[in-house]
Amino acid sequence: MALPLDPPNRLLASLSPDDFALLKPHLRLIKMVRGTVLVEGGGQIHQVYFPHSGIISLVVRLEEGATVEVAMVGRDGLFGAFSALDSKISLNTAIVQLPGSTSVIDTAHLRAAVEQSASFRTLLIRHEQVIYAQALQSAACNATHTTTSRLARWLLRARDLSDNNTLSFTQEFLAQMLGTQRNSVSLVANAMQQSGLIRYRRGQIEIKNLDGLREASCECYATVKAYYDKLLER
Repeated sequence: MALPLDPPNRLLASLSPDDFALLKPHLRLIKMVRGTVLVEGGGQIHQVYFPHSGIISLVVRLEEGATVEVAMVGRDGLFGAFSALDSKISLNTAIVQLPGSTSVIDTAHLRAAVEQSASFRTLLIRHEQVIYAQALQSAACNATHTTTSRLARWLLRARDLSDNNTLSFTQEFLAQMLGTQRNSVSLVANAMQQSGLIRYRRGQIEIKNLDGLREASCECYATVKAYYDKLLER
């Protein structure tokens, strides 16, 4: 597929013309299929992803089989920047959480761009700091905040990245991402539906009251959003 002239990925769109020119000849547009594992934790990164739509979850798999999300990557960021910053190994498992399209570039070409542009290298370092901050915020959130506020925070972030008030996620999947029990998510989702915040039906979650959902969320949603807004300032 041809790459759009004005890339929907906000990080690509924030690049200077000179920096974008370093990447553009090597970018390819592909589809992301739900459930695809882009790389396992500890695996080698061969491609870097700049999502246009859809969401990539960065998760940690535990020995007993649990999977917990530590960060979400969408149209305001990228996955795989470490490959251009002296590390070819992924620290997390990356899974396509929501299908969509993405620009991809081979790690060798991204590394070459970094070597030619100090400004691009600085942006990637700042982006990885934001991912790290998001992971820390998620850990603190999961440890201290209620399931209601955590689910509200998660749905708001997913809504921002998908630009859609209707999200296709099962309660079992949400429980895995939040590191909690399915029955806890079920109880909270039912309460949110009764209060008019969302409508849940057959794996489809429709956000009905965006302002109310923001009020139900903890401060972690606004904190992470502020990190990305600062990163993408021109």
